[in-house]
Amino acid sequence: MKNNNQFIRQYDLDWIKVLATLTVFLYHCSMFFNPFDWHIKNNVINRSYIDFFSLFVGNWIMPIFFMISGISTYYALQKRNSQRFVKERLVRLGIPLLLGIFILSPPQVYIERITNNQFDGSFFKFFPHYFDGLYLEIGGTGNFAFFGHHLWYLLELLLFSMITLPFFLNVKKGVGHKAFGTFHYLVMPIPLMIVALTANNIVNLASWGIIFYLILFIYGYYFFSRESLREFVRRVGVFAGYLSAISTAGYIFWAMYIGFPMNVSLNWGIFMILRVILVWNVLFFILYLGDKYLNFINSTLKYTSEASMPFYVLHQPIIIMLGFFIYNLEWAVPVKVVFLVPVAFTIIMILYHFIIRRFNLLRVMFGLRIAKENKIMTEKIRTSLKN
Repeated sequence: MKNNNQFIRQYDLDWIKVLATLTVFLYHCSMFFNPFDWHIKNNVINRSYIDFFSLFVGNWIMPIFFMISGISTYYALQKRNSQRFVKERLVRLGIPLLLGIFILSPPQVYIERITNNQFDGSFFKFFPHYFDGLYLEIGGTGNFAFFGHHLWYLLELLLFSMITLPFFLNVKKGVGHKAFGTFHYLVMPIPLMIVALTANNIVNLASWGIIFYLILFIYGYYFFSRESLREFVRRVGVFAGYLSAISTAGYIFWAMYIGFPMNVSLNWGIFMILRVILVWNVLFFILYLGDKYLNFINSTLKYTSEASMPFYVLHQPIIIMLGFFIYNLEWAVPVKVVFLVPVAFTIIMILYHFIIRRFNLLRVMFGLRIAKENKIMTEKIRTSLKN
């Protein structure tokens, strides 16, 4: 949104990104206990409240990230030329991705191989084998995680940014001024439904395929960045909330008591359409709640907004490594939950607060900008050396 040719920052989007990052953390903690495939599993599987939470979150959490990323791309291209945009994306997405591929993924693959009896030996003996074959699925034989495990999101976002840039540059003028209305709300889910029914298994990650995420990214840029969207969200938000609750209840009941349809059939088609309706309305309901309750800034937002990227990069390897130490212990599931969640969170925040954010090299490695005070100090040193 503009005011006197200046963009007014939508702080609710920053809050949504922060809260979505925290939700991903909790979701991956739940993956340690639930019945779905993951890199390491607890010795006792929970099929009640943890399974419920995983199903509740799993459908819509990553679509939120791609929608927000599309909106952020719109605003970034209003302030930067294409060269600066490409450079920033390569640095802020590419470097953390490389960190994930070569530093953070090897321990995760090692733990998966050890706990699934696919390897016997120390991590140092395993590391040379990390480059044996491509890691394509949980429980597979390849080890090299070229997508950085959970950092596949950064890889897809980097690819989407490069692929769509020529298109976005041609349409960026005036995008934010076009009206968003009921027609868009009703018609835009149709391509998502078509993809869900025909191409959702193409690079399927976190419940949805790569084409599904690409469409949401484009929607974020072209539709969700429109100034009229906020007014429309205020009108439709409560209705979207009701549809979210109904579709979520139907989806969870179906998944827990009937089971996921495995083969293409009428039931499978209805199930996939239900999931798309769920995702679509949850997006609008979250935007409605953000606009109503989160459109403000304080010191907490300033701190957590910057911390969200390092937190995202670190969270899964920390969860998996902690899980490795407790997965075979005879603790009750609630005890392990109470241990895993706060301890993993504390370790991540200690690493960020006391180490990562204080050193520019680490800031760059974890997708942060160089600290301004360090930039000033560097310039002073250079100036003094010249003199």
